[in-house]
Amino acid sequence: MERTFILFKPDCVQRRLVGRILARFEDKGLNVVAMKMLTITPELSRQHYAEHVQKGWYPTLEAFITGGPVVAAVLEGLEAIRVVREMLGATTGLNAAAGTIRGDYSSSRQMNLVHGSDGAEAAKREIALYFKPEELVDYQPTITKWMRAADEG
Repeated sequence: MERTFILFKPDCVQRRLVGRILARFEDKGLNVVAMKMLTITPELSRQHYAEHVQKGWYPTLEAFITGGPVVAAVLEGLEAIRVVREMLGATTGLNAAAGTIRGDYSSSRQMNLVHGSDGAEAAKREIALYFKPEELVDYQPTITKWMRAADEG
């Protein structure tokens, strides 16, 4: 099983789309192993977006991501990182295919609802930023045997 980090951004929370979007991940067979609501501080924003801090547009990103509550979560499943990224769609909502989360609910580059880790190292780093190891819950939903064959993981 692979784990990935997702962040329901302030626009997602304010638009009351968290439940609807979370349900799409669960419907796909991904398990929620951690979740909490918080407000991101400027310090946490700089840690999360460390590769962007020196870019000219970073202050706008920081103002957005610290501007309201977010919901952080860890999802687990087969190829979870790739699956989540494909479900999210292109970064800019206007370029995202219909049927993807951003294609269905976003028309913005910045206000694109959900962040998802872009690789295994990023997922590990981002999970550690938002969750203590003891906040991650290992479990096997009883529905798993109806979601994939036993030899699929």
